[in-house]
Amino acid sequence: MEVALPPTPSLHSSPLALHPHIPPTPPLQDYDEYQKLGFVLPSNGIGRSAPLYPLPPTTRENKVLPEDLKTPDNHVERDPRLIRLTGVHPFNVEAPLSDLYDEGFLTSKDLHYVRNHGAVPVVEDAGVLDWEFSIEGLVAHPATLTLRDLMQTYEQVTYPITLVCAGNRRKEQNLVRKTKGFSWGAAGLSTALWTGVTLASLLARAAPTRGARYVCFEGADRLPNGHYGTSVKLAWAADPDRGMLLAHRMNGEPLHPDHGKPLRVVIPGQIGGRSVKWLKRIIVTDRPSDNWYHIYDNRVLPMMISPEDSANLPETWKDERYAIYDLNTNSAICYPAHDERVAVPPGSEGTYKLKGYAYAGGGKRVSRMEVTLDQGRTWMLATMSYPEDLYRLAPEGEVLFGGRLDMAWRESSFCWCFWELDVPLSRLQEAGDVMIRGMDDSMMVQPRDMYWSVLGMMNNPWYRVVIHKEAHGLRFEHPAQPALMPGGWMERVKKGGGNLSNGFWGEKMTGEDEALSTEAPAKEISMVDEKITRKITAEELQEHSGEDKPWFVVNGQVYDGTKFLEEHPGGAASITNAAGQDVSEEFLAIHSENAKAMMPAYHIGAAPLTLSSPTPTTPTTTTDTVFLTPKTWRRALLASKTTVSPDTKIFHFTLPVPTQTVGLPVGQHLLIRLRDPATREAVIRAYTPLSEGTETGTLRVLVKIYRDTPARKGGLMTQGLDALPVGHAVDFKGPVGKFEYLGRGRCSVNGKERTVRRFVMVCGGSGVTPIFAVLRAVVRDGEDETSCVVLDGNREEGDILLREELAGLEREGGERCRLVHTLSRPGEGWTGLRGRVDKGLLEREVGRPTGEKDTMVLICGPEGMEKAAREALLGMGWDEGDLLFF
Repeated sequence: MEVALPPTPSLHSSPLALHPHIPPTPPLQDYDEYQKLGFVLPSNGIGRSAPLYPLPPTTRENKVLPEDLKTPDNHVERDPRLIRLTGVHPFNVEAPLSDLYDEGFLTSKDLHYVRNHGAVPVVEDAGVLDWEFSIEGLVAHPATLTLRDLMQTYEQVTYPITLVCAGNRRKEQNLVRKTKGFSWGAAGLSTALWTGVTLASLLARAAPTRGARYVCFEGADRLPNGHYGTSVKLAWAADPDRGMLLAHRMNGEPLHPDHGKPLRVVIPGQIGGRSVKWLKRIIVTDRPSDNWYHIYDNRVLPMMISPEDSANLPETWKDERYAIYDLNTNSAICYPAHDERVAVPPGSEGTYKLKGYAYAGGGKRVSRMEVTLDQGRTWMLATMSYPEDLYRLAPEGEVLFGGRLDMAWRESSFCWCFWELDVPLSRLQEAGDVMIRGMDDSMMVQPRDMYWSVLGMMNNPWYRVVIHKEAHGLRFEHPAQPALMPGGWMERVKKGGGNLSNGFWGEKMTGEDEALSTEAPAKEISMVDEKITRKITAEELQEHSGEDKPWFVVNGQVYDGTKFLEEHPGGAASITNAAGQDVSEEFLAIHSENAKAMMPAYHIGAAPLTLSSPTPTTPTTTTDTVFLTPKTWRRALLASKTTVSPDTKIFHFTLPVPTQTVGLPVGQHLLIRLRDPATREAVIRAYTPLSEGTETGTLRVLVKIYRDTPARKGGLMTQGLDALPVGHAVDFKGPVGKFEYLGRGRCSVNGKERTVRRFVMVCGGSGVTPIFAVLRAVVRDGEDETSCVVLDGNREEGDILLREELAGLEREGGERCRLVHTLSRPGEGWTGLRGRVDKGLLEREVGRPTGEKDTMVLICGPEGMEKAAREALLGMGWDEGDLLFF
């Protein structure tokens, strides 16, 4: 409900008081008038021969890129220079470091970094001014406002502000030890002129009530764990010196979709994760936000907590002591650039100008930058420049892009600054590296060593560039390159077996005790053939997107799956469904180290720079009669959970269209995809659902939950599903699998048909589900004469799953169906068989092969049981081709 706002309190004593000489904003009727808001700078700047302060760089005319066309972001125009850090979608990018620095103090919308957790909301131009957001919670005057209200009722201001992702420089931490975050380089920051309304003035009208301590924000982006949201302290939000804004313009233009169109929060001096985009709600509360992303997205947990440990520490995640607000002091070397070469003629007396950026948090200023060429034994003082201060010189009442530029009174610094130092080339020739450190005006200095943490955030040790001496000069090597881009001295040292955490940047120092290394360098499995240098074109990849000669992409490399179609354990469809696509996420989430080691044999070259979208999640329409699709993910909502044993539940999902069937052939599986709560990395597993093919509108999946114990780690997928709240969306894809039961004894194995008269079904635990699906298909068909014997092995009686359902099928099947349960740890009241599924049991219940080739053995269960059954059956004379492992 919209509530009339009270008169604005008197703010004339505040530097943010309404200026009496600024005319009121004219009424706005449509988007065209919105575009006219803000003064267009005349050719001579702002009435002088040249402006005192930097103006935004010229922007480019971009278009929707080919890789975005098949994603939910197919409406967003983007700059192709941006480096994608998380594949094609969601869009998380930074600019090349040199390009970012070269644009100067202000960053264009084209190169401004982007952190998106999901799809960019679609906001049509015609509806921008009608965009609504609410102010609610512990306030005397709750209200629902439109962007039009915000622009007409409140004074507009314009401030330069640098936004920084808390993950800036995370790639360096990931090289020391993998964190639960993707690999930002050193360009996860950008600066713009933001125009909007101060949060302090908005809160003054809303009038927070007694007990109010926090201001929570929530965006419009729909994500797997709800809308993105976070909070800041009310005292900060109400402080004009903190400069917090509700911004609707960036560098004089309406917000770009990636940057929050049409309205966002901008929180100066704090991590970018607090600046919520696509703002819909402001809630004043007595405690920090309970939003999932506030808790799991921006924290520095203690160093001793590993990624594995963190999954079972909900109270640690909720501890506000570990929440990140103000940025720490950080800096980087931009020139020399990575791999830059500098000629040094013999006897040269020239100099090289080292250049870079620095920033601090919470309104502090980087007061000094120091450079060392001898690993910290001696230091040189660099020259500093603060372009932000030029805006403080603007005359009283200055208006820029429709907002008052009033910074003369404010001491806080909310922008990056720059440093330079001329160094003789002769000194660089003598040095092994160049390192820098910054100090802010509270005398806090960047640390020498890294503080590693589970999310890899706030990484700010000395920035080190290695100097290589070459035949004609010097070559410079930065610590790391963003995303999966190769290069950097840290990667080189790690591959060489060096210990990056030894205190000497991975170099083995004289007298160093190798035993002091606490963690042996991980041996990385190479999935490429180093001899292959071929560059695959987009056209070539498209030509091999069919089933005959399927090519697919993993980690930027192309593989030919043709030779592995028959041998693939998951069936040929697992490869043909990937044809022509980037399947890095699925491959790395599912496959073992052994599978990765096989990949060089199928490697044929490097992938094209522009790829089709990697298996996106696509919505279903009312015309879709089948839910599953083999090449794209489909989303269903968790409707309920039914407990069937202490560690097993049936998860019920609602399909998007009530009349849809699942679309899964008998004996095949579907893939389920969840995302890690902190990193959004994919967790993918295969399951056979309980749902029959004729069921509509619903999907039922039986899941045995493997929980963490002191002795072992539990299952990522099973624990993740167990933790999901009802109503949460889950992604599905399929069908997959090499086996399909066609009915009445006819089977298809890797596309080849065969006929059987008997099934021997060996299962254990949740491996009963594919066995149950085939058994049900046989029994329910009155004309199917195939006989079945089911051997179900478990530890205890309570571990037997689908016991009543199996017994029902046994009764229904009559002489065609026989069910045998055996327990390895039976209780006193157990009257069935005792012992494991071993050779003795199989000889008694199954017998040796007759030579007729009319029996197929289907096996699904724990790894140990499958291995024992295979060895026993082969020892009894069964042929490997008659054994099928789900």
